[in-house]
Amino acid sequence: MDKVAMVTGAGSGIGRAVSRALANHGFNMVLVGRRPEALDETAAEIAGAGVRSLAVPTDVGRPASVRALFDEIEKAFGRLDVLFNNAGIGSASVAFDELTDEDWQAVVDVNLTGSFLCARHAFGMMKRQAPMGGRIINNGSISADRPRPMSAPYTATKHAITGLTKSIALDGRPYDIACGQIDVGNAATEMTEAMVQGMPQPNGEIMPEPRMDVEHVAQAVSYMAGLPLASNVLFMTVMATKMPLVGRG
Repeated sequence: MDKVAMVTGAGSGIGRAVSRALANHGFNMVLVGRRPEALDETAAEIAGAGVRSLAVPTDVGRPASVRALFDEIEKAFGRLDVLFNNAGIGSASVAFDELTDEDWQAVVDVNLTGSFLCARHAFGMMKRQAPMGGRIINNGSISADRPRPMSAPYTATKHAITGLTKSIALDGRPYDIACGQIDVGNAATEMTEAMVQGMPQPNGEIMPEPRMDVEHVAQAVSYMAGLPLASNVLFMTVMATKMPLVGRG
């Protein structure tokens, strides 16, 4: 049986790398993101893997947009075996009291509501399909465990992803739906280029931080995705070995 995987935030960074890796492991791909041109670039990169791909521009924070996305998946493939909830954004690095309502809501809409909406629809499809079951993998980030300075919206939503992961893992048991979370630290993507110059540390210093090849994240997600449904990686941390994580705070 051909298996189908969906990746949100598939137009760049971790999402694009994971999409390539899953395609190379034989998954037909549903590529999801806001920018059609970026999704088309990802689709072109996986064209040689011998799998089908479907690029669906989607705002994951809007219920109607996610509903339309899953209608497209139903029409094209009739099932979904893996969801990688990866889409995420941050807010401006400002003092806590300077965060605006718009800053907060934008991050919540994408990082938390978007993950919930995609997981809810995926859960329903996995529950109904034959054979029943599937796997949901949430991108939690190191911030699901501990914050960076001036990152309250991002950190709060990523902490919430941990609760979402545990709830899905528990509620999915009767339906062979496994759920796990990958927490990534300093993958080398466009979003982390500032780390090379320096990032604020809890002691007030600005310090360059090591990064790791994003392909190592893709390998980790592929491992999680490829497990039989009787086994699950509930939490995995993949990080640059020398990044200031252990002891940070």
